[in-house]
Amino acid sequence: MKRFILIALTLLLGTGVSFAKKQKTVTETWPNGEVIDSWFFNTRSVNPDSLGKQYKLTDYHINADGRIHTQEIQALIDQAAADGGGVIVVPSGVFMTGGLYFKQGTHLYLEEGAVLMGSDFIGDYKLAETRMEGETCLYFEGLINAIGLDGFTISGKGTIDGNGLRYHQQFWLRRKWNRQCTNKDEQRPRLIWVSGCKNVQLEGVNFQNSPFWTTHIYNSDHVKLINLHIYSLLHPDDSKGPSTDAIDLDATHDILVKDCYMSVNDDAVAIKGGKGPYADAFEKEYPGVTIPKESNGNGANYNILVTDCVYGEAHSCLTLGSESVHSWNIILRNINVVNPAQRLLWLKMRPDTPQRYEYITVENITGAVQNFILVAPWKQFYDLKGRQDNPMSYSDHITMRNCRIECTSFFNIKQQEDVYHLSNFHFEDLEITATKDKEIKADIIDGCTWKNVNIK
Repeated sequence: MKRFILIALTLLLGTGVSFAKKQKTVTETWPNGEVIDSWFFNTRSVNPDSLGKQYKLTDYHINADGRIHTQEIQALIDQAAADGGGVIVVPSGVFMTGGLYFKQGTHLYLEEGAVLMGSDFIGDYKLAETRMEGETCLYFEGLINAIGLDGFTISGKGTIDGNGLRYHQQFWLRRKWNRQCTNKDEQRPRLIWVSGCKNVQLEGVNFQNSPFWTTHIYNSDHVKLINLHIYSLLHPDDSKGPSTDAIDLDATHDILVKDCYMSVNDDAVAIKGGKGPYADAFEKEYPGVTIPKESNGNGANYNILVTDCVYGEAHSCLTLGSESVHSWNIILRNINVVNPAQRLLWLKMRPDTPQRYEYITVENITGAVQNFILVAPWKQFYDLKGRQDNPMSYSDHITMRNCRIECTSFFNIKQQEDVYHLSNFHFEDLEITATKDKEIKADIIDGCTWKNVNIK
C-alpha cells in the first residue's frame, strides 16, 4: 500500500499538480494608478503587553477623585520615557487632566470603563506655535499631544472626553455678541494633536465631546485610525459643538481610517494643508515675493484611504478645504451614512488660494445626504494679502461610483472659470433619489462622463 501511494504521488507531481492551494493576489491601486502599499491592509491590533512596562495611574497615587492631575500624569509619562518607554494605563474611573505630552517610547492605554477627562479651563492647556485652520500660528495645543514621535499608540476600550460643553456655550455666547467671531477667537483646545509623527496607531477608543477639532493629524505619515468611536455630544441647538471635526488631515500622507464611527457637528473627514495667495510656495517658486510666515509648514496630502466606516451627524462625509492646497490619491469607500449628512463630497474652492484636488474616488456609499456632490467657491475669511490677481485652482479626475443614495440635490456644482477649472469627472453605477439638481451638466466640466446613472 505504501509503495502504491508513493507511486501515485510521484505521478501526480510529475504532471505538475500542486497540493498547495494557490491564493489569488489582488493588487489594489490608487486613483492615479499607483499600487496601494501592503501597509494599508495590515490592521493588526495594538498589543499593550508588547510595549514595555505598564504604569497604571492608581499605582502611582493618581486617583479618580475629581481633581486635575495634569502634573502628576505628565511626571509619570516623563518617568516612563526616562526608563526606556512604556504604557500609561488609565483604569476604570474618571481621571481629570489638562494637556498631556507623550514622549518617544511612551503609549496610552485606556481600560474598559476608563475616562480621561479634559479640564474645561483653557489655562490647563499649553499655548505654543502650532497649526490651526491652515496657518502656522500661536494657539492652544491639545488634550493629548504627540509631537515628533515614531511609533506612538493610543488603544483600549475606554474614553477620552474633551469636556467640551462649557467651551461650546462660551463660543456661541461670543458669537451672539460678535457675529464676526472666528473659531480661534474663542480659546479652545483640540482633543488629539499629532504633529511630525510617523507609525502611529489610534485604535478602539472613544474620542468624544471635543472642545474644538477632535483628531488633528499634521505633517505626519503612516498613521492608522482604526475602530474609533468619534462623537460630539448633541447638546441643544445653542450649544452644539462648533467645528468639532472628527478627523482633520493636514499635510499628511499614507493615512488609513477604517471601521470608525463618526458623528460630529462639522466635517467627518476634512483634508487640510494650507491657505492664502501663496500657499503653494512649498511646491512653486514666487521670485521677488515675500511668502507670509503663516504659510510656513503648508504641505500636500496624498495616499489617504477611508474605508468601512459608519457616519452619524456630519456637515460632510469628505471635505477638501477650506484650507487645502494640493491633495491627491484619496479614496472614500464602503461607507454607510445612517443619519443624513449635509454633503457626501464637498470641494471647497477658495478664490484666495491656489488649489489642486485630483484623483479622488468616492465609491460604495449607501444612505442619505442633502448634497451628493457640492463644488462651489468658499470665501470664509477671504484675504488676498495684497496679491492683485486671483490664483487659479483646479479639480480633476474625480470619480463617484457604486452609490445608492437618497439626496435633496444630486449635481450641485457651481461654475466659476475665473477662479477654478473642473475636468475629468466620472459618474458610474449610481442609484440616486433626488428632488433637485437631477441632471449632470456636462458643459461646465471639461471631460465629464457617466455610465449607468439612474436618477429618480
